Amino acid sequence: MKQIKLFVITVLLILSTCAPLVVYAAGEGNIDTGGGELGEGTDTNIWNTGDEGVRVTVVNALDGSAVTTPIDLTNKSPDNILVHFGKVSKSQYRDGTSLMPETGTYTYINPAQEVPKIITTSTGSASLEAIKSYFTDEQVIRSIAGHVGMDYETLTGGAYKLLLEPIAYVTYEGTRVAFTATEAALYNQATGGMLRKKLTSLTHKNLPLSLFLEIPDLGYPAWGGARDQKVPDHEIIASLGIGIVRFNETVIPEVIEADYEYRVDTDVVTAVTVSGGESNPDNPVNVTFHILGRTYTVNNVYYPEDGQQLVWIKWHTPSTEQHITIQVSASGGGRVDQGSITANIVDLNENPPPNPVADDRNDAYNAENAVIPANPEKTYASWSVWRPWWRENWVWDSDWNWYPTQHGEECVPNCTILHGYWQDDGEYVDEGWWEFSLDRYEASLWAEMELSTDEKSPTATETTIKSGYGVNIQVNAEGSTSQSSATTSPQTAVSYFPEFYYQTYWRLLERTRGGYHAGFAFKNNHYSTYNRRTHFTPIWMPDGTYTVYTYLLDCWTPDGMLSMNLTDSVEISGDLWEDWHIAPLRAGG
Repeated sequence: MKQIKLFVITVLLILSTCAPLVVYAAGEGNIDTGGGELGEGTDTNIWNTGDEGVRVTVVNALDGSAVTTPIDLTNKSPDNILVHFGKVSKSQYRDGTSLMPETGTYTYINPAQEVPKIITTSTGSASLEAIKSYFTDEQVIRSIAGHVGMDYETLTGGAYKLLLEPIAYVTYEGTRVAFTATEAALYNQATGGMLRKKLTSLTHKNLPLSLFLEIPDLGYPAWGGARDQKVPDHEIIASLGIGIVRFNETVIPEVIEADYEYRVDTDVVTAVTVSGGESNPDNPVNVTFHILGRTYTVNNVYYPEDGQQLVWIKWHTPSTEQHITIQVSASGGGRVDQGSITANIVDLNENPPPNPVADDRNDAYNAENAVIPANPEKTYASWSVWRPWWRENWVWDSDWNWYPTQHGEECVPNCTILHGYWQDDGEYVDEGWWEFSLDRYEASLWAEMELSTDEKSPTATETTIKSGYGVNIQVNAEGSTSQSSATTSPQTAVSYFPEFYYQTYWRLLERTRGGYHAGFAFKNNHYSTYNRRTHFTPIWMPDGTYTVYTYLLDCWTPDGMLSMNLTDSVEISGDLWEDWHIAPLRAGG
C-alpha cells in the first residue's frame, strides 16, 4: 500500500482538541485552506453554511488535462439546483472551455464516507488535516476510481492526479445555483460584477480561499497572498479554488544526460580543447561557439606543434529551464575535441518547503536516515594559455656579384683584378622560429556558513531553540582568481534540511552581497509573521542536533566549476508549545 507524505504547513498557533485521525493514505495532498467571516445575506441572495461540495477530476500528471468527466461529491441533496455550469474542471477552463450555464438536472454523488467541511466561515473553520486525510484516504480514492470508471491501480500508478475544486450551492436572485470558485469568478466577470455585489464574502473570499496549493503544480502557482481577504476575479481564476492529490509513483520526466548543468540566469563558462598542427601568429586558429542563436568567436588561439590549448567563453544562461546544444567549430587548421556540447539549464527555485503548522506530526521520522549529502566539491582550479614569441636567428645570406673595372669586362676565364672584382652584397636574414611560453592561472574558493536561532524565538539561546521556531543562515564566500576575465564569482547557494532527509524540498538562498566576496541568506519567508529571512523547524522535530546542509556552487572557471559542501547546526530542546500558557481570564480583566 502506498503511504501518504503529508505536506507540512506554516506555524499557525491554533489550538485544537480534535482527536488524531487514523487513515490509510494512498496519495499526497497539495492542499491549503483559508477563509473567514461571512457577511449578511438576503432572502433572494443567500448561502447557508455547509451547503457545499467538491468537484473531483482525474487529470494527466504531466500537463493537468482532464482525462475523465468530473464528479461532484457532497453530503447534501441539492436536487433543487436550477442553474449550474455542467461538469467542467478548472483545467478545462484554463484550456479555453467557455462558461456555459445549464438548466438540466444537476448530478451529484453522496459518498459513503462523508466529505469534511471545506468552506471556513465565522461559525466554524475547516480542518486542513481532515481535508487532506479524506482526499488521500485509500477507501475514498477507491470510491472515486469506481465513480469515474477507472481501475484503482491505474489511477494511483503515477500517471494521473486528482484535481479538487470547492463547490457552493447558493440562492442567487431567488434561483438555486451551483458553481465552483472558478465558475463564480468567470460568471462575475460575465455579469459585470453583479455576483460579487450580492454574495461577496462567499464568492470572493470563503469559497476560493477554501482550497489552494502549497507548492506550484500542473502550471498553477502556490498561493502566497492573504488568506482572509477578498480576492479579485483574475487571481481566483489563476490560483485559487484548487487542491491537487498526487501519487507516490509519479512519472518522472526523462533525464537528459548533458556535458554541463547550469542554473538559470547565471554567468557560466563553457570550454573545449583545440589541437592539431601548430597555431601561431602566422597561421592562427579561431574557435566559434554557437549558443541560442548567438555567435561567440575566440580569435588567435595559439599552441605549439603537437600541443593543445583550452579555449573558453563566458556567457549568461537564459531565465527559463531548457536543454540546449552548443555547436563549436575551429578554423585555421585546428580541431576541437567536442564539436557539439549539451547543457541542461535548471531552475532551483521551484521546490521550496511547504508551510509547517503547529499541529503537524511525523511519527515515522527517523533521524538516522537523514544523511548529509556529499555533492562534488572543488575548491581549486588551474589552467594555462600558450603565448607565442619569436626566437631570432640571424644568418648571413650571401649574394656575390662581379663588378668590372673601367676597362674591364665580364669575368671570363683567366680574368684578373685588372678586369674587375667580386663583392658579397648579401645581408643578415632572421631565420628564427616561433617559441611558446606557458602562462599559468588559478582560482580558488573558500566559504563558511553560520546557522543561528531567529531572534523572534522568545526562549532561544545563541545555539539552542525549541522546535517550531525559525533558524537563520549566513553564508560568506570568497573567490580569488589570477584571471578575472575567465572566471565568475560564487553565484548560487541552496540549503537542504533534515526533516526532508536532505531531499524533496530545499531553499535557494538569496545573494545579499555580490562579487568575489559574496554573501547568501534565506529569502524572506512569506509564512513568517514578520517576513523574516527564516526557515521554520517542524514542531515534531525531535530533540537533538539540527543540521542544515548548504551546497555553494556556480563559481565557474575554464577548468570547471568550483563548489563547496557546507554545514552548521543548532540544538533543538523542547517545542514551542512549552512557551504557551492558558489560564482563565481574571475578573475585570
